[in-house]
Amino acid sequence: MNWNEKRQIKVAILDLYDGLPNQGMRCIRELLQEWGEYHQIALDCMEFNVRQKNEIPDMSFDVYISTGGPGDPLLSRYDDWDRAWIKWVDSIKRWNENPSRNDKKYVLFICHSFQLACRHFNTGLVCKRKSTSFGVFPVHMLDAGKDEPVFEGLRDPFYAVDSRDHQVIQPNHALINKMGASILCIEKSRPHVPYERAIMAMRFNEYMIGTQFHPEADAAGMSIHLQTEEKRNTVIENHGEAKLRSMLERLEDPNMIVWTHAHIIPNFLNHSAARLFPVLV
Repeated sequence: MNWNEKRQIKVAILDLYDGLPNQGMRCIRELLQEWGEYHQIALDCMEFNVRQKNEIPDMSFDVYISTGGPGDPLLSRYDDWDRAWIKWVDSIKRWNENPSRNDKKYVLFICHSFQLACRHFNTGLVCKRKSTSFGVFPVHMLDAGKDEPVFEGLRDPFYAVDSRDHQVIQPNHALINKMGASILCIEKSRPHVPYERAIMAMRFNEYMIGTQFHPEADAAGMSIHLQTEEKRNTVIENHGEAKLRSMLERLEDPNMIVWTHAHIIPNFLNHSAARLFPVLV
């Protein structure tokens, strides 16, 4: 892509990991760096420690990425950081709804942030899963997902890294339609299992999109996770040893998480940049 004379984008990364070791921040940093170098665009990135320091970005950024993180998305609703995060979401929404604002703000919610956003917008029921979901799983697109620019180039189903104890189910279709939102994809359909399928991604409005899986996850980070005793035991307990071996084998498959990693966040950045700055033809 060739962008016009303004070749800088300000990116805010809202870190919700609460200081815990993780691969998510590394993956996001690397994806941003690679995308900026490929398109010869200077990315001015700043990180905000939301949960430990109650840090929230101002409105001077072009793009916002709010990460995954640990904990119960229901129990934190009265915590200072959670309340500040919700105020930030509302401020972004008001900014984008103001017709006099031409400099719109683009937001990606990941996993825990996605659950917080669904809780806030009341787009579905946020609840605890019967068991932890951790591993590489197929994600099935709905019609809206097939037309979603951020999902451009993905197959149906595509494979993604899932790591969560909670879920968003029972979509509030009336409210979703009223908001102009759309559900993009769901968990693997399993009619023989008496559990509702979770919403795995949603476009909340023209400028906000979120995934309940981890689009930033790469093979190296997932391999590290799967080889820790805690995560190995989680997968074996919930899915069996054969499933663990299968997940490890899938990591290097170019058609699985490697493909998802290479598409969703770069597509989000492409889509945001193309609308922030006109493209030279």
